[in-house]
Amino acid sequence: MQKAITYSLFFLMFSSSVFAFQTIQKDTSYTVNSSYKKYKKHFPNIEIPKPQCYENVNEIYDEVYKQIDERKLHLDAFVNTDSLLKPAVVMVHGGGWKSGDKLHMKPMAQFIASKGYACFALEYRLSDEAQYPEGIYDIKEAIQYIKSNATRFRIDTTKVAILGTSSGAQMATLVGATNNNSNFEAETDYSTSTSVQAIVNLDGVIAFVHPKSSEGKMAAWWLGGTSKEKPEIWKQASALTHIDENTPPTLFISSQYERFQAGREEMIEIMNKHNIYSQVENFPESPHTFWLFNPWYKDTVNYITTFLDKTFKKKHK
Repeated sequence: MQKAITYSLFFLMFSSSVFAFQTIQKDTSYTVNSSYKKYKKHFPNIEIPKPQCYENVNEIYDEVYKQIDERKLHLDAFVNTDSLLKPAVVMVHGGGWKSGDKLHMKPMAQFIASKGYACFALEYRLSDEAQYPEGIYDIKEAIQYIKSNATRFRIDTTKVAILGTSSGAQMATLVGATNNNSNFEAETDYSTSTSVQAIVNLDGVIAFVHPKSSEGKMAAWWLGGTSKEKPEIWKQASALTHIDENTPPTLFISSQYERFQAGREEMIEIMNKHNIYSQVENFPESPHTFWLFNPWYKDTVNYITTFLDKTFKKKHK
């Protein structure tokens, strides 16, 4: 009888843990194809850029940079094969903090890497799995991992850019605005810095509570409550709260939708006071996810590489 009870309890505990694991399934609602179908009727001439194989780019997929119990977080690396040390670009995909995939960054990463960079597209924990600030911890730890492997990746750890798209741009800008701020870093075994020297923001909000902002349910789910329920969290998670004389040079590339520009003007105003370079490029007639499609993709990657070249004073051969 005792054994039967023991086995039953074990079965219940095992079943519960399996069920809990299975209920946290990745949200795959946001894909390049779903975005294409959404915008095709309004922009009939859009095309999805095809991934390219560049002879001077070495590609590494699904390298583990962090492990939490059985959960592994991966990155894809696209590294220019030039023997010289090169700047690194850490890339954060979008998807409303809830969906999306690092593979969305592949064409852009391949192109930028071909221009003399090392690009790293990250997987991080989405809001169905872990709410704020866990995803920020993941990104900062990825930066530490990349820097700790600088010799293997042949990167210059003093020249690191953080690039994000949509919600990923919000996260990337927050990461850049909180350089070496221990309040935004989990305890790790790394002794390397999480600092970055440039930010690239593709249509990501800078301030959650703002006249232009209307993030709503997706932001509330990631931040653990509405702005009324968690006002301090909404403020803390806004990059604008942390902009100061230490903010890195920043490139903003925006669509026609003003709500994704919330806080940008105020951020630039603060940066101007400290003589920090910023650059703004707008696509007045474009979908929100312009970086995923031509004709905007080509201009987007050219804006990015030109900005990075200027920021890191990089000259092409």
